[in-house]
Amino acid sequence: MIFSVGELIDVIIMTVAVGFIFKDTFVRPHEGRFDPIKAAQESSFSKTWKDMRFAILLTAPAIIFHELAHKLVAISFGLVATFHASYSFLAIGVALRLLHSPFLFFVPGYVSHAATGHVETLAIAFAGPLLNLVLWVLASLLCASVTIQKSYPKALPALYLTSRINMFLFFFNMLPVPPFDGFSVFSSLYHVVGPMLGL
Repeated sequence: MIFSVGELIDVIIMTVAVGFIFKDTFVRPHEGRFDPIKAAQESSFSKTWKDMRFAILLTAPAIIFHELAHKLVAISFGLVATFHASYSFLAIGVALRLLHSPFLFFVPGYVSHAATGHVETLAIAFAGPLLNLVLWVLASLLCASVTIQKSYPKALPALYLTSRINMFLFFFNMLPVPPFDGFSVFSSLYHVVGPMLGL
């Protein structure tokens, strides 16, 4: 099993929290023609749950696969790697959502490992953003596909949002400041390439 029971619990808690944080950010498309009477009769709980479910379906794969990429690459180097939900940052994200803040900042989770070599650190750190880059490109290509546009037009909003989310996660995680992956990527890259260039 890739995740332990404790890690699975952290994944579930992180997923629910992220769904709540982004439930008002990503608009759930209406099924069929919009009926204002039916929408007004829909209970607040039902609407919240549907919005959360849509947000989870959009954001959770990008975040979970990002962390899974870190973990699998670390394991490939023979390291023990453990996923953790970042409870403090998730609490900040939830608080900002409850306060209706226009600015959201939080780190949903991270993978701990004991890599000491610069090459290993570089590979592990870049694995997550690289996965988001791949998902961004794939979703963008599917959005541009004439076949998808003609045969599966209802999938286009989700594909578009998936491409935007993964684009954001790629650039956001590549910021060269701690605690983002970019800091480990660029600092390790400097230590690997620097000596070759006489730096």
